[in-house]
Amino acid sequence: MAAVRLPRPHRDDVRIAAGGLFGGLVLWGVGLYSRTPRDPMSLVDRGWAVLVPLAVMAGCELMRRTRPRIALFIGTAALVADLLTRGSLATVVMFTDLMYAAVLYGSAGAARRIPRITGLVTVIATVWPVAAWRKPEGLLIGAFTGLVTFTPAATGWIVRNHRDTAVAERLRAEQTALLAEIDRTQAVTAERARMARELHDMVANHLSAIAIHSTAALSLDDQDTSRDALAVIRENSVEGLAEMRRLIGILRDDSGDREPAAAPTLDGLGALVESARTNGLDVTLDAAHDDGLPAPVELAAYRIVQESLTNALKHAGKGRVTVTLAQLDGSLSVRVASPYGDRDGPRAPGSGAGLVGMRERTALLEGTFDAGPEDSPDGTIWTVRATLPVTQGDPE
Repeated sequence: MAAVRLPRPHRDDVRIAAGGLFGGLVLWGVGLYSRTPRDPMSLVDRGWAVLVPLAVMAGCELMRRTRPRIALFIGTAALVADLLTRGSLATVVMFTDLMYAAVLYGSAGAARRIPRITGLVTVIATVWPVAAWRKPEGLLIGAFTGLVTFTPAATGWIVRNHRDTAVAERLRAEQTALLAEIDRTQAVTAERARMARELHDMVANHLSAIAIHSTAALSLDDQDTSRDALAVIRENSVEGLAEMRRLIGILRDDSGDREPAAAPTLDGLGALVESARTNGLDVTLDAAHDDGLPAPVELAAYRIVQESLTNALKHAGKGRVTVTLAQLDGSLSVRVASPYGDRDGPRAPGSGAGLVGMRERTALLEGTFDAGPEDSPDGTIWTVRATLPVTQGDPE
């Protein structure tokens, strides 16, 4: 069988035990005892007898943290043995420390029970001598008992409560800091995603038009066609550059003095469709909705139409693109249909981020979104559908 290894005592406990033992030896060496030889409780009238409970109590001090209950039990027996000798003050002081440590370092149940037990013992030690002897001197026994047992136990209970409270507060502060860091990370991630959507939606349309018309200008050896393509390229370059400068200015300005840029609204769909026509799309717009829709709904609908027209410019075949907005049953329905298939002429490459951005915008408003090919009387078309819930304000 393997031997059970006891935990090593804490270095502070070693110092306490050594200090208590040394103090007791000094008192014994100079002949200072707690009681006189004539004390009726001193059954062993030998000076060296006080050293036995003193040594045992010092040994118990080595276990005050690692084995507090065992140390208190053995220490109590050593205190009783000390009462039968002439007594050492060092032994009594070390016992009070064991009582304090048993409450402070012991289990939660022991920490609750020990103050109650010592309190009850103190009351009995106060009442019984007075009732038996009919003398007020009996109160001294109760006072001594309370000083040696209940006072250190109560002190340990108070210190333990303060320690537990401090630990709980530290854990609460760490949890709060962790939650704050999680919130900060989520906020940064959400802001980065929002800026990515805005940047993509604002610039992708202009860059797609530039790519398509520049390819056309390089492919077709016609001066008038090249001139028209260059005009469209210049117009989209200027507009895209202005959008980029505005966005970069917002990102760089941390003074808080700049007014926030106005978000696009559904009133701007006409200009958006006209710009798409300038870029070469055959677009029709049918919008039927109430005025004063919530700003997030208007922005999401505008960006979905904008991105859908950009995708149509890059990928749609020859034919008409229809944009339809309808408000029904507390929601705004957005539908953009374009011819499905390879377009004639040059194409601009796509990254696939457009559909992701539209889906994210719809999900943020708890709406529904789908996009894909479907059959129609005019052939296969690519349809983008989004349903955006409209939150009505409370009546005044």
